[in-house]
Amino acid sequence: MAEHWVAREWGSPDAWRLESYDVAAPDAGELTIRVHAAGVNPADAKHVATARAGIQLPVPIGYEVSGVVTAVGPDTEIVTGPVAVGDEVIAFRVRGGYATELTVPAQKVLRKPATLSHPEASNLLLAGTTAAEMLHVSGARSGETVLLHGASGAVGVSVLQQAALQGIRVIGTASPGRFDTVSRFGGVPVAHGDGLEKRLRQALTRIGASGIDAALDAVGTDEAIDVSLAVVRDMNRIVTIAAAARAERHGFHAIAGSRPDSARFRDEARPRLVELAEQGRLEVPMAATYPLADAPAALRLLSQGHPGGKLALLP
Repeated sequence: MAEHWVAREWGSPDAWRLESYDVAAPDAGELTIRVHAAGVNPADAKHVATARAGIQLPVPIGYEVSGVVTAVGPDTEIVTGPVAVGDEVIAFRVRGGYATELTVPAQKVLRKPATLSHPEASNLLLAGTTAAEMLHVSGARSGETVLLHGASGAVGVSVLQQAALQGIRVIGTASPGRFDTVSRFGGVPVAHGDGLEKRLRQALTRIGASGIDAALDAVGTDEAIDVSLAVVRDMNRIVTIAAAARAERHGFHAIAGSRPDSARFRDEARPRLVELAEQGRLEVPMAATYPLADAPAALRLLSQGHPGGKLALLP
């Protein structure tokens, strides 16, 4: 039998259970994956922290995995083409990725980039598609300058890489201890905290930019939103993934993968991100791996702030 993590009550990861279960045989349009790594994301815990409309307990945990195909249903192709037993694949926006094995719809599966390890590949798409959507919704284009709040986090690092490939300059906020990460991926680091707007304008002068064309918020603090509103003329070019209430109040964009328009965009973005990773143009920095049985410990570390890279669970 396989094992997977399940939330049977609302609350923290400490209330989850690692349970045995029978993996369903794949039907037409489905395949079974032996999980080699499961990506760890803040959303894994957030969506079962409190009761929500449309979500019923029990809830299998985990959105993205990397592994090897063990069974294929009839008439089945994945997003990137034909698939066979033994192929290395990644799956994104699945239900129950914190598992040793699972059966998933083929339209959620793509070939694994050979350039990435399983832990890296299991963390490619949630952060990557979020970053791609933020850039898209902001309308950022080549030659422009973007302010990025939370530049050293997982989404921020993917924004930095994708923006650089598009010719977009990024000034990214981070703690001084994370400046090297921002610089490594092409951003201009500035420290968050009191005086951010002044430091931002100094950075604009250093790089010869006339102003900030768009702002992307991956942290959701009042400082991030207030400074964005102060320096970006067009509120339609401010995008947040962490301050929905402020977005509604002021009229700028809040995006979330659970929304139909976001889900459609992210599905369309997946093959391009896989291609970039295969070309060595999109990295996934890792901080640590944990045994699958230690999933709550991994989530506790993530809740304490940026661990310096992504986390993955290894069955």
